[in-house]
Amino acid sequence: MPTLMVQGTTSDAGKTTVVAALCRWLAHQGVSVAPFKPQNMALNSAVTVDGGEIGRSTALQALACGLEPHSDMNPVLLKPQSDCGAQVILRGQVYGNMDALDYHDYKAEAMASVMASWRALSERYDVIIAEGAGSPAEINLRANDIANMGFAEAADCPVLLVGDIDKGGVFAQLVGTLALISEREQARTAGFIINRFRGDLGLLEPGLDWLTEHTGKPVFGVLPYLHGLVIDSEDSVGTSGTSEAGALNVVVPVLPRISNHNDFDPLRLHPGVNLTFVGPDAPIPPADLIILPGSKSTRHDLQWLKQQGWPEAIRKHLRYGGKLLGICGGFQMLGQGVEDPQGLEGETGSTEALGLLEMTTRMVSGKQLREVTGRLGGALSAGADEVTLTGYEMHNGVTEGPALARPFSVLDGRADGAVSADGQIAGSYVHGLFDAPAACDAILAWAGLNRETARAVDYQANRLHQLDRLADQVEQCLDTHRLRTLLQL
Repeated sequence: MPTLMVQGTTSDAGKTTVVAALCRWLAHQGVSVAPFKPQNMALNSAVTVDGGEIGRSTALQALACGLEPHSDMNPVLLKPQSDCGAQVILRGQVYGNMDALDYHDYKAEAMASVMASWRALSERYDVIIAEGAGSPAEINLRANDIANMGFAEAADCPVLLVGDIDKGGVFAQLVGTLALISEREQARTAGFIINRFRGDLGLLEPGLDWLTEHTGKPVFGVLPYLHGLVIDSEDSVGTSGTSEAGALNVVVPVLPRISNHNDFDPLRLHPGVNLTFVGPDAPIPPADLIILPGSKSTRHDLQWLKQQGWPEAIRKHLRYGGKLLGICGGFQMLGQGVEDPQGLEGETGSTEALGLLEMTTRMVSGKQLREVTGRLGGALSAGADEVTLTGYEMHNGVTEGPALARPFSVLDGRADGAVSADGQIAGSYVHGLFDAPAACDAILAWAGLNRETARAVDYQANRLHQLDRLADQVEQCLDTHRLRTLLQL
């Protein structure tokens, strides 16, 4: 079946964006298309329709195709737990924990899952747009490669190479990458796409002509730098601020193993929110609302919070009437302790938590992966009769204690999370709390934002709008005739 792979000269060259753009463009043409990423390493993930999890960026590309995310779209997902180890997800389910050397040896076996998923997608869709990872020219990772040219060779598909001109040195990126792959892989490379260009295209054209003459490869087009483009990020944590009077100051610590920080994308877009991410050794600014985000290693990130002085800052914040919200791992941190008797997130043992809610969490085997629908609890609904909440759960922990008697929400008939007796502290296992405008408005009203001064952006509608912008750029800036020929359309 026709498969086209998009690889990049570097991480963050724009592979995810280009794949999403191509998927959306093809879907607009009525083509049955699906995204595919053989291997991904990311802590941002999404729940799939078949009860698994895949990288969040691939889920965005599924949305571009008009599809529900499926575990076959990202058969190998690596979720880092330390600098040298990660949880390995195969076709949506946890396979186990491996250090980097063990996984390097295991890749030949993981390739079977990659090809099985690709074949399964090829039976259901007419075109597959695949995304590489990092760069195909990483010399130390080329043995048993399954993420880039290793997959392209196995699937016998053409490759487009993307370079980011905004970083500078794009011609060196493209020519150097081509020089470091094998002759067979060079022949498989059909051409180039230059991404994030600003300025007069006429000034770039001599360079494009040189690139084609030097390599014998065509440039399929130059995509512009799109101002205001906000799509699901795989790794980078962005910030957004507003100078409007009455803006709600929201502060989020950037944990070493922060996960699913896409939870905050709707707040980045909110006209009434000044969102600040605080990294290591940075001063903790005053806030109306502090949010503790999800974590892939809750106990490890708890220790980091303590080392960075966050417990003292949080206690002061609460004394002055500020609000505190914990999401998933951040919710677990609000309790009295976190236990991991099986070492599911690292070393076995237990860690004293922040002690703000009367509850404890124990890590257990069997990750909870499900989409949920429900309603916010009375303390969070700001007097409204009922506020609908949608999102997804993705966690190992089981939390117990008296604090759960005051739930944050009710999901499909069961209680979730907790709210403190004084209403200042809240926590939930649900990711995507801010995606639905009504729920976002209610939670921010609880935190102190005047409902009448600013309303939440419809995040889902905005995502679709951004994808449409990308599709428009494919039509306007890329050689669509050449693309159709490459895809046998």
